[in-house]
Amino acid sequence: MTSILETINGPEQLRALSVPQMELLAKEIRREIIEKVSVRGGHLAPNLGVVELTMALHYVFDTPNDLLVWDIGHQAYVHKLLTGRRERFHTIRQFGGLSGYLRRDESNFDAFGASHASTSISAALGMAAARDLQGEDHKVIAIIGDGSLTGGMALEAINNAGSLKKNLIIVLNDNDKSISDNVGAISQYLGNVRRMQTSPSYQRLRDMAKGSIERLPVVGDKAREAAGRAETSFKQFMMHSKSGAIFEELGFKFFGPFDGHDIETMLDVFENVKKVDGPIIVQMVTKKGKGWEVAEDDATKWHGPGAYDYTTGIIKKNAGDPPRILKCLPMPW
Repeated sequence: MTSILETINGPEQLRALSVPQMELLAKEIRREIIEKVSVRGGHLAPNLGVVELTMALHYVFDTPNDLLVWDIGHQAYVHKLLTGRRERFHTIRQFGGLSGYLRRDESNFDAFGASHASTSISAALGMAAARDLQGEDHKVIAIIGDGSLTGGMALEAINNAGSLKKNLIIVLNDNDKSISDNVGAISQYLGNVRRMQTSPSYQRLRDMAKGSIERLPVVGDKAREAAGRAETSFKQFMMHSKSGAIFEELGFKFFGPFDGHDIETMLDVFENVKKVDGPIIVQMVTKKGKGWEVAEDDATKWHGPGAYDYTTGIIKKNAGDPPRILKCLPMPW
């Protein structure tokens, strides 16, 4: 029986799927990554965490006309599978095979290639500026992790983007991790954002507001239009999180946090934010290692493992010769 993944040769096939089909595809993608990466190792947990997010981005945005700028490429395996490289995916990180990172000469879907973190926002801002100079009208989307967001290059880019006011979307993949646990004030701030919007009191407030809208009497066309505007305003209020005030003070519109594994929610969110002008940050909360229990339980260990047995979840020991001890040379003094 043919899997859904086997029918995906590009985003155009992805966009023809229903949400339930996309949810099934997400499981197939995770299985493909777990099995293929097990042979030679690679970046595992970061990619398992962005399956639904990557699918939603390619579904909503007109890639490759709209540009996806991935930070460093640790999380780009799903992107490769969805953009015509599925049949060569087993060659990833091998001589003559697919790169473990993004390469512009590998695919026209790879808008930017880098092997250093914190570069995506500045690259995307440059692409947005070039787009405007050329009178073009496509979207530019940078995808960056919360760990990379703390890098100096990323903060400098946020400083520039907030003042230039270019149409630019930054998707913050917030999994509360770098390679290991995050530290520092920005990480603590984002953690407070997550805790506030998942708190019972916040959820009750949201449910009360939604219930009030649903109870509005609808009589006649004008009343129906007013109710529709009220519902739209409510959605905008819920999307527009004041918990992102630090970014709004820097000139961004901040939306989120949203569940980065809920496909239907993300499709709705991205459809809305692509209509908003100016620089935007959208916070998507994901779980590193999502879908494979051993990687979820120890995302640091499974960030970039070597070869492993995917049936047992045991990382294989290096079968090569032990390292040689080089002869110490005499010091010149």
